[in-house]
Amino acid sequence: MKIRDIEKKWQDFWENSGEYEPKDDFSLPKKYILSMFPYPSGNIHMGHVRNYCISDALARFYRKKGFNVLHPIGWDAFGMPAENAAIKHKTHPKEWTYSNIENMKKQLYSLGFSFSKSRDLATCDPIYSKWEQSLFIDMWERGLVYRKKGFLNWCPNDKTVLANEQVIEGKCWRCDTQVIQKEMYQYYIKITQYADELLKCLDELKDKWPNQVLTMQRNWVGKSNGLTFSFKLEKACGDISEVEVFTTRADTIFGVSYCALAPEHPLVKNLLDSLDDDRKSIIIRMQNTSNKDRSMQKKEGVSLGINVIHPLTNELIPLYVANFVLMGYGSGAVMSVPAHDERDYEFAKEYSLPIKQVIKSDVLPYCDDGELINSQNYNGLDSKSARERIIQYFTDNNLGKAVVNYKLRDWGVSRQRYWGTPIPLIHCDTCGIVPESKENLPIKLPEDVVIDGEGNPLDKHHSFKKCICPKCKGEAVRETDTLDTFVESSWYFLRYTTPLDKRDSMLLHKESEEYWMNVDEYVGGIEHAILHLLYSRFFTKVLRDIGYTKSSEPFMHLLTQGMVTKDGAKMSKSKGNVVDPNDIINDYGADSARLFILFAAPPIKELEWNDSALDGAYRFINRLISKANNMNLIEPIESLPNIEVSLSKNEKYARKKVYEALKKSNEVFSSSEYPFNTLIAATMEALNALSEQDNVDIWREGYFILLNILEPIIPHICWELSDKCFKRANFCDIPVKQEALKEDSIMLAVTINGKRRGEIEVELGISNEEILIKAKESVAKWLEDKEILKEIVVPNKLVNLVVK
Repeated sequence: MKIRDIEKKWQDFWENSGEYEPKDDFSLPKKYILSMFPYPSGNIHMGHVRNYCISDALARFYRKKGFNVLHPIGWDAFGMPAENAAIKHKTHPKEWTYSNIENMKKQLYSLGFSFSKSRDLATCDPIYSKWEQSLFIDMWERGLVYRKKGFLNWCPNDKTVLANEQVIEGKCWRCDTQVIQKEMYQYYIKITQYADELLKCLDELKDKWPNQVLTMQRNWVGKSNGLTFSFKLEKACGDISEVEVFTTRADTIFGVSYCALAPEHPLVKNLLDSLDDDRKSIIIRMQNTSNKDRSMQKKEGVSLGINVIHPLTNELIPLYVANFVLMGYGSGAVMSVPAHDERDYEFAKEYSLPIKQVIKSDVLPYCDDGELINSQNYNGLDSKSARERIIQYFTDNNLGKAVVNYKLRDWGVSRQRYWGTPIPLIHCDTCGIVPESKENLPIKLPEDVVIDGEGNPLDKHHSFKKCICPKCKGEAVRETDTLDTFVESSWYFLRYTTPLDKRDSMLLHKESEEYWMNVDEYVGGIEHAILHLLYSRFFTKVLRDIGYTKSSEPFMHLLTQGMVTKDGAKMSKSKGNVVDPNDIINDYGADSARLFILFAAPPIKELEWNDSALDGAYRFINRLISKANNMNLIEPIESLPNIEVSLSKNEKYARKKVYEALKKSNEVFSSSEYPFNTLIAATMEALNALSEQDNVDIWREGYFILLNILEPIIPHICWELSDKCFKRANFCDIPVKQEALKEDSIMLAVTINGKRRGEIEVELGISNEEILIKAKESVAKWLEDKEILKEIVVPNKLVNLVVK
């Protein structure tokens, strides 16, 4: 039977038998194995193959160990690409999305992945939206969601909001129009309310998550202790009389030579019309530049022509608008100390502003702690002591206060797009903004929309917008913003725990959720190390507080797999270096693709595509098949053969290599980084050793074990051979026989006057006299005409002969 026929045979068997469905027996030990779910773009790529090969190997291994395994797959199905496809191909986003899901399902199952089909979900399904909208309402009622104005990327031509990724060099990716920053109402989720817990709980994940990811999460939350205070304006501007700032470096306060404001700061807005045209145009240009683009630009700014007063020295400090100050961070104003901050230094040099050194150093800018100078009563203090004393002075004199600040900002979840979860809020002239009644959920997307890239189609759909206020029963208008797709991916792993027959009636099935959570192993790319993982951790804590789960952390162990590259670059269509998984499956078979992916590099490392290594994987599989046929293993047995004690050297060695591979399997699957390449290498060594002897019982035992070890990696071939040879009785937890690992002999180095001259193999337990006889025979030519002065036997290591 051809390899492709074998694969089709067993894929059909697995599907029809429900082999990989989780069991309802909650008394069993469980493993929840999960890979980050894909976006249904149309076709799988090699990154998908690698991701799911890793999680599938884990799921299959634990099933053989007797665990109840949940290994689900689903689809992160909302998002802008579907709308773009609708415009390009003149189709509907729903049709495009579900068609892609079906195509990608076939591709994934053609690789033999043991996903649970009964737990499948797509985030664009109305039943998923129903419970997401219900959860959103819960959060709204708890005060975790609010609405305020925020700045968004806006294309004046297409009349639509753009994601940061759709702004290319400041222009709309679709029509090349200059993008502006437009202030619009947005909904925000108060993730900052959980900032401290998000930080503290990272300690629980030490040694379970990669250190790099933990550091990235800590830096993103960005907890810092510092001082909040205000600079009073020399002259009030409208209703603004002071500018509030936050600093972690109170020790440098005497080095302030200017203050910088974000272009969107309220004071800038008050002054804008009074500025000359040059300064006004520069500020407006900065306002219309995204934060991402500003961060990559040269430091730029303009003077506002007014001053603030230094709270300790009463000096007049000039106020500037600067492109490096962002309104979304802190108060949108910073005290600038050029001598001790690289960013402030660059700006000061550009605009010839004073540079006041207040920390002793031979270089500027000097950004570390040190001894204070030019700081009045604080001269000579170290930075830490100075910070404490200065903050205390501000507190005692009501000039400011010590605060804990976070870099983390509340999460803006509004998207002015069609293909997303409708936000379940209603605008009523009488009642204000109120949530939809839960009994009316889900709010479904209308399908009769025109998607032309100009604005939000929902905003132009009158029958969708028209509704009844659930509070006063008067006429009202439905919210037309949809949710950020990160919301869907922030709780999908919890939804998988709810069986299909319970999903209509509840968000989470309590007993199932308590049994399956937390996710034991989560596999995905490092590119999701910050936002997705942070939002998922946040949502889990919110769901806990609402009462849906007892979990505080969703993912107990995290594996971030490396990229798949070719010719030294990440595979992408733009680089023309894409390898199509379908071609690999057609030419080599699914098992060859799986074996190559797991053998070419450890999961956490980058994987460089290698055609010859793929050929090698294919040859190994064919050799595995041919050896089984040649050694008359087709007559099935259902247990390990009884191996006689008296074996030849080659037979003992072959048996030892087989059990070493079994031991390696247990070690690899118990490690944190799963170096499958070392396990596969061990099975190859074992097959080579088996080939050097012809004892059929040794072959039977060897295949009984090797097919068990390799099943998580190359399942189709292993099921075929195991079915024929062992009626699949070998798919169980096989213990390592320690007696098979014992050495009958050992290699000893032979040295003369400490210089290595040879080696000998001796049986264990042999006397020193016999060892010396063998040692002298092995180096006889080096002993000619020599007198042996001393003979030294170091047990299990070497023999040294001292001669003259």
